[in-house]
Amino acid sequence: MTSLATSNSPLQLKSPAMILILWIFALLLLLFTFKSSMNEMVDIWINVEEYSHGFFIPLISIYFLWIRKGELTFNQQFRDSVIGLLIVGIGLLLFVLGGLATLKTIEQYAFIVTLTGMFTIAFGLPGLRIGAIPLLFLIFMVPFPAFILNNLSSKLQLISSWLGVEFIRACNIMVYLEGNVIDLGNYKLQVVDACSGLRYLFPLASLSFLCAYLFKGPFWQKTLVFLSSAPLTIFMNSFRVGVIGILVDNWGTDMAEGFLHDFEGWIVFLLCMVLLFMEMWLFSRLSGKKVPMNELVMIPSEWANSATDTSPEIAYNKSLLLLLFFLSGSALASTYIQEREDIIPERKAFLTFPLQIGNWQGRNDYLSQDYLDQLKLTDYAIINYLQPESGRNVNFYSAYYQSQRKGVSVHSPKGCIPGDGWQITEFGQKDFPDINLEGRGLKVNRAIIQKGENRQLVYYWFQQRGRSITNEYLVKWYLFYDAISMNRTDGSLIRLVTTVENAEDINKADQRLHAFMKDLAPLVPAYIPGKELTEQAT
Repeated sequence: MTSLATSNSPLQLKSPAMILILWIFALLLLLFTFKSSMNEMVDIWINVEEYSHGFFIPLISIYFLWIRKGELTFNQQFRDSVIGLLIVGIGLLLFVLGGLATLKTIEQYAFIVTLTGMFTIAFGLPGLRIGAIPLLFLIFMVPFPAFILNNLSSKLQLISSWLGVEFIRACNIMVYLEGNVIDLGNYKLQVVDACSGLRYLFPLASLSFLCAYLFKGPFWQKTLVFLSSAPLTIFMNSFRVGVIGILVDNWGTDMAEGFLHDFEGWIVFLLCMVLLFMEMWLFSRLSGKKVPMNELVMIPSEWANSATDTSPEIAYNKSLLLLLFFLSGSALASTYIQEREDIIPERKAFLTFPLQIGNWQGRNDYLSQDYLDQLKLTDYAIINYLQPESGRNVNFYSAYYQSQRKGVSVHSPKGCIPGDGWQITEFGQKDFPDINLEGRGLKVNRAIIQKGENRQLVYYWFQQRGRSITNEYLVKWYLFYDAISMNRTDGSLIRLVTTVENAEDINKADQRLHAFMKDLAPLVPAYIPGKELTEQAT
């Protein structure tokens, strides 16, 4: 029996030009399939400074593959492409799931997985071993989901504020920290999202990955070089916050604005790069190597030599036809997925939410435009309820989203509370089996927060398509599941806050919120639709 590699079948006799055309067609199908998610990713690169380095990631990956092209050989055996077809299948399945849920991040990762599978089909497992790191590097071009980015930014703001204030105090300057607000007496500085350090973290993480890849050292040193990008960023960004605080204390708020503010950012990033190279230099010394600073990160000579070799001869195997079949199906599926729209349930607007609940009398409050721009909610209510006979108050807040797609989602109070200067002194969950909401007992997050001598009791939960959820990550799972099964992504956050007087027992505050929730629960379904819909609004 004649093997496939030596067969004179018509398929094996196809010209290299025809095979090249088929591969180009496959790449075009891939780009068409992922067109929507790729467009959104590029839009983020353009408009979000944290990811402005994204344009360089694919170019760097292509360069590293190009300089090793002499080591790549086109795969001729169908059996050597089975793993590549399996990877492609996984990538396209992720694409379909991400598309049905309209989670662009999943689609963008699916693009990398599918591309990796195509590369494996073309060059086999030996080729995948050569291209694994350049293909893995593409992960750095994918933006994090908005809820992860927001939580990460909030935590980094607090860390940078605290370390920055410690640096200011080390310079014998009186300063007070309240959340992410630095109070210098005459001036107050707020460490906002732009100063969280994410603008350094993502580019520096990409750079440290490349440095670790090219660094001539053992694997454990390479790993530490990459992982050190996070603490380096936090430390240097905190140093920058401290320096700005000192400059503002001496010369006014102009030191924290305009060109000087941006210039300081560039200086700090360059210092991060210097520290990264110093770290690699120390590692090389520990290994007994006296490597000059300019040779710490170098392309190996064998790669450079292979770049001068001829390009691999184009070969054909039957897996290319299966690949084209899969990509054609996914291209058709992408057309259907892009036309799929959320079901938007009918509901009452919070504008009509009653100001009289039981014996509680309410007064409306409003969010500033800055908060509205950040939260991107559909509707909201902030009502301060007062119980006249006791003089006690409850603040009711609910943010409703008719669609939580394209990076828009409910913000968790757990990440926002510390930013306002409040400290969470106690946190847990509390069950209320006697309060029926959507046919089951209610469970809420319970937090005691404190700022100076002031204390507040906070209850909150996520009311999402008939479910009362306390875990913010479980919210994301149900969001993914319901987007596929129900074609709905609407949902809301409900938060209740009451002031705890100095001499008041915390149990009295719990009883107050418990009583208020009993009156509130029957009103919720009209404003936050549950699982069952009688009509579909479009």
